[in-house]
Amino acid sequence: MNKDIAENTFRQEVENKYIVYNSLFSNLPYDDMGKIGALTPMLYDLSSKELKKSKNPKDIIETFLTKFAHIKNDEDKRNLLFRIIQFIEREVVLFDSVEDASFDNIIALNHQKGTLENLYQVAQQQKKLDEVFEELKTFKVRVVFTAHPTQFYPNPVLRIIADLTDAIQKNDINRINDLLQQLGKTPFINKTQPTPLEEADSIIYYLRYVYYDAIGQLHEKLFLEHYKQEQEFIPVMELGFWPGGDRDGNPFVTAEITKKVTEELRTSIMKCYYNDLKKISRRLTFRGVYEKLGELSDSIYENSFGVRSDLTTGIILSKIAEVREILIKEHDGIFLNELDRFSRQVKTFRRHFASLDIRQDSGIHNHIINAIVKRYNLSDKSYNEMDKEEKFYILFQSNILIQEEDFEEEIIKDTIRNIKQLQQIQKDNGEQAIHRYIISNSTTIFSVLEVLALFEFCGYKSYEINMDIIPLFETVEGLDNAEDVMSQLYNLPLYRNHLMRRNERQTIMLGFSDGTKDGGYVKANWGIFKAKEKLTTVSKENNVEVLFFDGRGGPPARGGGKTRQFYASQGPTIASNQIQLTIQGQTISSSYGSVNQAKHNFEQLITAGISNRVFENKKLNLTEEDRNILDELSKISYQKYQELKEHPQFISYLEERTTVEYYGKANIGSRPSKRKKTSGLQFKDLRAIPFVGSWSLSKQNVPGYFGFGFAVKQLKEEGKMHELQDLYQRSLYFRTLVQNSMMSMIKCNFQLTSYMKNNDKFSDFWNELNNEFILTKDLLLEVSKQNLLMEKEEMNRLSVLCREKIMLPLLIIQQYSLQKIHEAETDEERLTYERMLVRTLFGIINASRNSA
Repeated sequence: MNKDIAENTFRQEVENKYIVYNSLFSNLPYDDMGKIGALTPMLYDLSSKELKKSKNPKDIIETFLTKFAHIKNDEDKRNLLFRIIQFIEREVVLFDSVEDASFDNIIALNHQKGTLENLYQVAQQQKKLDEVFEELKTFKVRVVFTAHPTQFYPNPVLRIIADLTDAIQKNDINRINDLLQQLGKTPFINKTQPTPLEEADSIIYYLRYVYYDAIGQLHEKLFLEHYKQEQEFIPVMELGFWPGGDRDGNPFVTAEITKKVTEELRTSIMKCYYNDLKKISRRLTFRGVYEKLGELSDSIYENSFGVRSDLTTGIILSKIAEVREILIKEHDGIFLNELDRFSRQVKTFRRHFASLDIRQDSGIHNHIINAIVKRYNLSDKSYNEMDKEEKFYILFQSNILIQEEDFEEEIIKDTIRNIKQLQQIQKDNGEQAIHRYIISNSTTIFSVLEVLALFEFCGYKSYEINMDIIPLFETVEGLDNAEDVMSQLYNLPLYRNHLMRRNERQTIMLGFSDGTKDGGYVKANWGIFKAKEKLTTVSKENNVEVLFFDGRGGPPARGGGKTRQFYASQGPTIASNQIQLTIQGQTISSSYGSVNQAKHNFEQLITAGISNRVFENKKLNLTEEDRNILDELSKISYQKYQELKEHPQFISYLEERTTVEYYGKANIGSRPSKRKKTSGLQFKDLRAIPFVGSWSLSKQNVPGYFGFGFAVKQLKEEGKMHELQDLYQRSLYFRTLVQNSMMSMIKCNFQLTSYMKNNDKFSDFWNELNNEFILTKDLLLEVSKQNLLMEKEEMNRLSVLCREKIMLPLLIIQQYSLQKIHEAETDEERLTYERMLVRTLFGIINASRNSA
């Protein structure tokens, strides 16, 4: 896209509209709102000017309060800062809404790249249209929605954003003004921590009001383009769901919660069918048709509100088929397209709407097996002391039936309850409702075999285990062991028998979050790429179809960033017959929050996968020399990152100079910030989200770049800069790696913490971070031959810069609060500034959109 066109479009569609609508904030229902609206830009101007002089945010705030706001009383100072935070929170919502409202116009400038139309056009030019249509018969995209604590907008605010976006699209000033006033009185924070059921309900809202229509329209588009009249419809899109099933590190997800969430999903899809059928009935008012639709509608209604739960997918489809036959024979097939569209929706979402995954850490399963061995006297040894053969015997020759009442520990009792109820859930909602069991931190074959054994211990016959057992390789150790683990499993008769019952398919999950936390940005990304290649090969050698499930977070440091480009960059050495990925937190609302956005981004995933399989692209092939360069970058950057983690100030800096300790106090998610209840901060127990998020909130984004520049520098000194520049031009994979790191760096602002360079305790550590940032920025610009970060992505770059400008006063207040917390002389004073710091989290995270 032409840079000038992009800039002008952004100014007209987003920036100018935001400035105009922002003037309406003076009418918000707060005291002295005009004064707050005038003071906030002053704080921005002062901060921007003083940070360039490396001034301490604490001094900036004190100057602002006394010389600009003319306040000397401490309580009044704190009150004003809270009100400024509140004001900026609403400004962020307005900017989100303005940008979302411009989505269609901005997307139109990209010449529909990545759309189905573009895919068909390229295929026609290359005479591969039939191949594309053939791939669409079997190819699938599964988007799995998670409830990781990165979504700060409560549900009422999300509803306002949707309405505000609509009003802005229509330029309805009066309605915009009313909605901004509603926003002013609507709380932005949860008084209590949400439950897993509340998290599930929050995402089910999107299923009902966004994804039901978005996926339906997308399938309609696909169907009209390439399906023949007599051809059976097979959905390309599938939805997955984690809230209520993901118990890894979350003690609040219980068997009871899992059951309730599956019931909510079932009743929610029935409500969608009921509403859809009401619309269809307004058209199909013909004799013999209207009555049958009414009977089906009544049955769906009763299943929607818990009166009955006996309506299967088969029954619904058979009723539709009866109506269809009458419509064709007696009424000339009028409005048949509406009925067929509804039939496709039922075939897509069935009774379950989205498949609920179960996830638990391998360490928990190991702990349970140890307890079983002890409780039932299976051996004189503890399970962990046994060798491989002894473990096999315990797991598959014990012939025991375990009961929850035989144990006192709740995690054991609940795990047994949950495994035992899965059969009934499948009976109630269909097998697809809950058919995957994911094992976090998988490192050996026993990570998988222990789960298989637990099913048998709970009374399942081997042929009754209608579950895909999915190892999640995420740490450096796990990724290194992945090929060997799967090779052993494939050659183990009892596991191979299980795979035969699962159609010789094996899903393997690969996690970016813990991989980056453990090994750094380059090591994690290249490690996952190579692991996928090896797992593709070993699976093919054993005649197993491997499906990769990517645990991708919001920011590049957790596998986020350019999602379509990521999948388009995976070459022929990686199995790509499905795309499966997690979507979470802010990404749900920011990239998939409206029907048009969701449809566009789902479509981008479909075309990325199909293009990768059909079209030959030399930019996907890596030569042996390319691989050697990536190996070197990975090795050197990993060593540099390991040195950082081993720095004596690493943990204390995280504790004292970032917000890592405050995620759990924000009441944004049901999951604790740490996997274990330990005193003090233990790196191994810290979850990836607060780890990555704390660096993001301090505008240092360490996991998104650290070690990359150091590695490039070493290769440059070896005379390999030309090879790196050439690799950037030739390899879509390496280009994506560099561009995603640039996305992390453009959101850095080391001026914010530059006062630390003279700090007695942390100066060396801060300088280490800052120096590596400068080095990485300079060298990646040299590698990519650009002058600015994200220079080729003008729209995204301008969006980031606008958001950074809006949130700067919040960042200053946050740093101010952090210092005041450590200086507080009383508990009351400390708690006040802790509350202030936590409040800044909301606006900063929301403004950043994909920051955690």
